Amino acid sequence: MWKWEAAGQPKAVVALVHSAYEDHNRYAWLIQKLRSGGFHVVTGDLPGHGADADRKIHNETFDEYEKYVKKLMTVGLADNLPLFVIGHGLGATLVMHALQRGKFECAGYIFSSPWLSLHQHPPKFSSVLTKWTSSTKLNHEIGIEMLTRNVDLYVEAGENRTYNPIVTATWYKELQTFMKSVVHHEGAIDDVPILVHTAGEDKIADIASVKKWLLHQNLSEFQYKEWKWLYHDVYQEPEREEVYLYTEDFMHNVLRSLGYVV
Repeated sequence: MWKWEAAGQPKAVVALVHSAYEDHNRYAWLIQKLRSGGFHVVTGDLPGHGADADRKIHNETFDEYEKYVKKLMTVGLADNLPLFVIGHGLGATLVMHALQRGKFECAGYIFSSPWLSLHQHPPKFSSVLTKWTSSTKLNHEIGIEMLTRNVDLYVEAGENRTYNPIVTATWYKELQTFMKSVVHHEGAIDDVPILVHTAGEDKIADIASVKKWLLHQNLSEFQYKEWKWLYHDVYQEPEREEVYLYTEDFMHNVLRSLGYVV
């Protein structure tokens, strides 16, 4: 895990959990914006992800992911500052799952494009449902053009050797089970302020299931923002400055409600 310190006196800490197949380096712009805004940032790569991963195919267990998320939040709390958690894609779903199974001393949560139900599936997935083996390989085929309209990032994505949407059929089946467990979890999460970003042109995740999940929680404070024309990776889009400012305003409002001077 890595930590970037705020430029100047820190207001709070942000723990950042990235999505499937990618690594934390895709969030360099967001990390710098947070640092400039007065936030420490702690993040890292999910198990099996990033430059140090030696796996050519994702077959990690979701238990590994869950342990990583809990450890990341524990690290984020070490500074004795208010902690916000930003989770994107599968990262958001992992944090949701953690909240359903325990309480954390966090000031608030920001979820962008959570994976609760997917539009995009591996082309061969339906054909292997009845005859898959643990070693069957699937290509989820989520390319950069499906994630963002920001053409400035396309060349960078083409040079990224760590991005890998190849999974085993077992991993993908576990993903489906995991998402359903979050959606159908009985009871509500702890009453902590939550901001949810969804993308109106999301080609990966179903935003209707996200809104339904949020409204099912018994929260006294939450915000839901659908960015009408944006693609899945809202923090990578041409409008990402607006998305960041919306996120920062949410965190500032929470800090004020806790008695901090922003």
